[in-house]
Amino acid sequence: MLRCLFLASLIAAAIGGWAVITVEQLPDYVVAGQPVTLTFTVRQHGVTRLSGLKPSIEARSGDVTTTATASPGRETGQYVSTLSLPRAGEWTITIHSGFLDRQVTLLPLAAVAPGAAAPPSPSEPERGRRLFVAKGCVTCHVHREVAGSGVVAVGPELTNHPLPTDYLKEFLANPGVGPQNGTARMPNLGLESEEIAALVAFLSVERHALR
Repeated sequence: MLRCLFLASLIAAAIGGWAVITVEQLPDYVVAGQPVTLTFTVRQHGVTRLSGLKPSIEARSGDVTTTATASPGRETGQYVSTLSLPRAGEWTITIHSGFLDRQVTLLPLAAVAPGAAAPPSPSEPERGRRLFVAKGCVTCHVHREVAGSGVVAVGPELTNHPLPTDYLKEFLANPGVGPQNGTARMPNLGLESEEIAALVAFLSVERHALR
């Protein structure tokens, strides 16, 4: 049975059964009980935006689970979901794309009590690590600092890469300027300059600096 499931997974990947989920405007934290909106896109093979899906979001903290559906956004392949995390604590948020079984689980997100002080801002490399997951890099690239990365591994491994930071910044802003990996195409994710800086900081930092 397990062998059949594994083979089915390989066949699905071969015929186009994988997609990349990219979250826009990832918050550093949220306030418990207050609505937060997550906007994301779903791209088949990381490139082609998929419309007509019915995504959903599931958030867990301890024994508490909350869910929300997502509606189509203004752009093709874009979806918007609003949810409220009912209590303070760390929440694990999973976005189910609605395309086969493709999903992404974000790194834990803090929810603070109303009126409580904001938590310390993450370092730039740590924010980049969170974006590595939220922007979908985790699907196509292996990075040993991110558990479960390289779901389909169609892109090069990015652990301890030798690429200059200036080149990385230019490539992330405009992937068309750089080489592609065979038939796999790096999409333009519309990253903001602050997001690019955080991703480059994460990709360039020494492993011990993330501790």
